[in-house]
Amino acid sequence: MKLLMHTCCAPCSVYCIDSLRSENIEPTVYWFNPNIHPYQEYKARRDTLKQYTASINIDAVFEENYGLRDFCKNVVDDLGNRCSNYCYPVRLEQTAKYAKENGFDKSLQLYLLAPTKNMILFMNLEIKLQMSMALIFYIGTLELALERDKIRLENLDFICKNIVGVFFQRR
Repeated sequence: MKLLMHTCCAPCSVYCIDSLRSENIEPTVYWFNPNIHPYQEYKARRDTLKQYTASINIDAVFEENYGLRDFCKNVVDDLGNRCSNYCYPVRLEQTAKYAKENGFDKSLQLYLLAPTKNMILFMNLEIKLQMSMALIFYIGTLELALERDKIRLENLDFICKNIVGVFFQRR
C-alpha cells in the first residue's frame, strides 16, 4: 500500500509513523497547512517536521504555501466556522489531490485523530472526496498518544504546541 500521511506537526507524527511501520506500512509524510498562523508557528512546526523526517529516514513532501492571504480571505466573514468551512476542507482536498496525482492508494489525515477535532465532519468530507476522486482514506487503529509519548517527545527535543496555531484561536 502506498499511503500519503498528512500532518500538521512532528509530535503528532511520531506515534502514527511508528504504528504504521509496525503494520509494515511505510507512509510518505505530507505537509500542507496554509491555516497555521502566525508565520513563526508555521515555520517552527514545518522545520521541526523536516528535521524529524530526515532523522528517521522517511519520505516527506513539503508544500511551501504559507497561505495567509487565502486563509484570511476565506475565514474573515465567518470566524466561528473557519475550521469546518475552510481549514478542514482545504487540507483534505489538497492532500487527496496530491495523493491521486502522485499514485498513492490511500490518504491519512492525522488531525482527524486530535481530541478537539470534529470526526463526523471529517468523515463526511472524506466520503465526498472518495466518491469524486476514487481515493481511499486510511482509517486504522491509530490514536493520538501525546501524553503517553511525552517523555519520548521531550527526548526528541520537540516543542509541543498548546494552541492550534491560528490567529483566532488565541485569546
